[in-house]
Amino acid sequence: MQNQVALKGSISHKLMFFVPSLLGLLLFMTPIIHDGNPTIWVAVFAKGLGELLGSSGTFLAAVIIILMGVFSALCFICKPKVVLHNPFLKSLMLPSVPWLITRFVGSIFAAMTYFKIGPAYIWSPYTGELLLSLSVDLLCIFVFAGALLPLLLNFGLLEFVGVKCASMMQRLFNLPGGSAVGCLASWFGDGSLGVMITNSQYEEKKYTQREAAVIGTSFSAVSITFTLVILSQVQLEHMFAVFYATVCLTGLLCAIIVPRLPPLSWKKDIYIDGSAKAPQQHQVDTSWSTALDAAMAHVEKLEPWTEQVKAAAKNVIDMVCGVLPVVMAIGTLATIVAHNHYLPILEWVGKPFVPYLELLGIPEATAASKTIMVGFADMFLPSILATPITSEMTRFIIAALSVTQLIYLSEIGALLLGSKIPLNLFELWVIFILRTLVSLPIISAMAHLLF
Repeated sequence: MQNQVALKGSISHKLMFFVPSLLGLLLFMTPIIHDGNPTIWVAVFAKGLGELLGSSGTFLAAVIIILMGVFSALCFICKPKVVLHNPFLKSLMLPSVPWLITRFVGSIFAAMTYFKIGPAYIWSPYTGELLLSLSVDLLCIFVFAGALLPLLLNFGLLEFVGVKCASMMQRLFNLPGGSAVGCLASWFGDGSLGVMITNSQYEEKKYTQREAAVIGTSFSAVSITFTLVILSQVQLEHMFAVFYATVCLTGLLCAIIVPRLPPLSWKKDIYIDGSAKAPQQHQVDTSWSTALDAAMAHVEKLEPWTEQVKAAAKNVIDMVCGVLPVVMAIGTLATIVAHNHYLPILEWVGKPFVPYLELLGIPEATAASKTIMVGFADMFLPSILATPITSEMTRFIIAALSVTQLIYLSEIGALLLGSKIPLNLFELWVIFILRTLVSLPIISAMAHLLF
């Protein structure tokens, strides 16, 4: 009788592991073709929600951003007891002073953009309108990703993959094996989704400060669909296969090299609560049975469904209300600077790259240099500025570089800054420069082989 009970329990645990995990893999990591473009199911759901909301999506995003700025300011001034005595509300409504200011600036930009008041350079299609439209996309992604992420993260898949991939992830990236799931979902899924997964794992003490910072800045790539948009902009759609192969190779090498340099190498291996990471065991058993045992041990400790639903809902609210105002503030400021023809700051910063580009044998190096640093503001801007360049090889390099630079303030950079992951603006700038310096020779070498 005891054996039968144990057997039933074992089957129940295995089903609890396999069914949600397979569903999570299907939703987040299985490529599909939708409307003729490669994507994933969560992105399809998010796009469908965006189409369902229509113009009301812009209104909803603007209202959320505006109200978060106003309510956060009121909570900071009045400090109501209902907020102070609730850990979730306190974390949500009472950020640090710099983030409070950022959130309030974002609410002002959202109001000016939605009602088209104030200077036009704030709410133009290339600045405020672009960011408000992006906020709608992020809102839709956060709703589905936040609700469905537990399928991928909470039912033993990370533990299973962690055992199987421990040796490879440790040798290549100095990361725990379980991060393989998040890294793959980030790279082949969606960049904003990747930041969301990484932040969630960091808050749950699955990643240390260093691990979260490395994953967030190394694997949160743009979607495959958006790489097609970039290629279309530079009129090289026919080269998608070799282009994406170049991007993947460059991204892999950057993920190996850049985290071994400051500032990422200076990040501490401590968790969000300050506790230290346990020492690694040198001998790792990566057998299938050990991996399954690790998954079963996790399933046995699962919280009740009600608690998991509450945690997922809080995660959605935290991402939507905490991140959207930051994206609106920082992204709008970044795009204003990038499009300011009277004070071309990012163009000036790109001038030192001219000798480097010439050394790599890149045609039209001076014109190309104007596109390099502008990618820090927005990933799509380099391909726009590259349109007049006649050399296909140079346009190929600029397009590939804009993807592998990865950190741009209109989305990924702002998401990282708005998350709990310990990265500041200066560190993101340095990482962006390092990724640029590492990526350029790799992409240039591939381009010389192709053209």
